[in-house]
Amino acid sequence: MKKPTGILPKDDILGQALMHYYLNETEETLTVRTNKSEDEVYTLSYFFRDLRSMPILEKEALKLVYGRVLDVGAGTGIHSLALQKLGFDVMALEISHLCNCIMQGRGVKNVRCTNFFKLTHERFDTLLFLMNGIGLVEKFRNFNYFFKKCRQLLNPGGQIIFDSSDIIYLFEEEDGSFLIELDDKYYGEVEFQVEFQGKKSKTFPWIFIDFDNFQDLAQQNGFKAELIMQGGHYDYLAKATLID
Repeated sequence: MKKPTGILPKDDILGQALMHYYLNETEETLTVRTNKSEDEVYTLSYFFRDLRSMPILEKEALKLVYGRVLDVGAGTGIHSLALQKLGFDVMALEISHLCNCIMQGRGVKNVRCTNFFKLTHERFDTLLFLMNGIGLVEKFRNFNYFFKKCRQLLNPGGQIIFDSSDIIYLFEEEDGSFLIELDDKYYGEVEFQVEFQGKKSKTFPWIFIDFDNFQDLAQQNGFKAELIMQGGHYDYLAKATLID
């Protein structure tokens, strides 16, 4: 029997939370924690927001989209649905089986349940990584492999659109300096965990990448990176265009 390529429901605490809201529409909260910051609490309806309710960076990101689109880490399909309404051909990629069921129920036309790095035999003009979806790279050292995969999936002149944050602010001292161990791993590498109704997920690696480092890595791999917009607290929107 072929092994499943996504997260199974019993292990998918985030998917369980989102399915709970999808089926019941009762407002509860999801706790997101990392090993480097304080816990953040989200209402479940946040993950079902429409275009009008999206943050400005997400709205601007959708304006940059062209051609055939791969929405990576599509979640409940909020960005895929918005792009479908605008007439785009979108594939929603998500490793959560529960999220895939939610997207199908909400009307996302093309849903694929697999890992981004295992996707083959497809070509796109835009690779979309919103809500820090580029964090799936997990480690700084993995970015060269990430760009190689993007090259495989992109048509000539294709683009990567993503938002992320420079979490350097977590290391700021009272005098305005930043205390970072230079011999340690990249400061944007974190361990994530989510909790819903007392159930905790396994911890998993994720990365927040600062734009300067991303730009250097992009150039090394044949992409031109551009900073599109900065948010209110170290967050930003950027794109990288394939140039060779």
